[in-house]
Amino acid sequence: MFKNVLIAEDHESASISVRKTLADLGVPDPDFAYYCDEALKRVTIELRNKRPYGLLVTDLFFEPDDNPQRLADGEALITAVRQVQPDLKVLVFSAEHRAGVIEPLFEELKIDGYVRKARHDAQELRTAIETIFSGKVHYPAHLRQVAARKNAYDFTELDVMIITLLSRGVLQKNIPDYLQQKNMQPSALRSVEKRLKQMRDALNFSKNEQLVIFCKDMGII
Repeated sequence: MFKNVLIAEDHESASISVRKTLADLGVPDPDFAYYCDEALKRVTIELRNKRPYGLLVTDLFFEPDDNPQRLADGEALITAVRQVQPDLKVLVFSAEHRAGVIEPLFEELKIDGYVRKARHDAQELRTAIETIFSGKVHYPAHLRQVAARKNAYDFTELDVMIITLLSRGVLQKNIPDYLQQKNMQPSALRSVEKRLKQMRDALNFSKNEQLVIFCKDMGII
């Protein structure tokens, strides 16, 4: 199991949950940082002292206060840490649930795991840490479910425009006018209604509002 772990978290209650999970796994004394700048400094110092961290557990969001920070959030911290210690394992523990935010963390920042702060998150934390220690990547269960639903339908440029207009409060009956202004076809109201029904049926939604929320969460719009 990891011997040297750093927790970057500005809420003490969340850090207690992580520390308890680590203690149960045989890591009784992890280091702790309230600020991203402080976390980066600790990573740099431990690396210089030849006691590099094996795992960084970080939140995404850090509330600003009267202590100005160069690194404002978890994404900035992960990016900076990767430059200092590229092989450091990173587990994100955050309340963020939107796939459109989480997926780029895996694809672009190459994080090793994500656990959503929620009820019964302690067990997933344990599973995630064990998975990462074994050299694998831990994808959150809810992200796998959302990704499977996303793959059930291939959104076209026209689909995205229709949903975007709905999200902006444009009435369905007025969407054809907007499509015609942008020379997007087919633009007839019947075609718009048909495409919306196809999307709802493919994704198992009954209302356009559900479709809009889903597309926002996925980063489609």
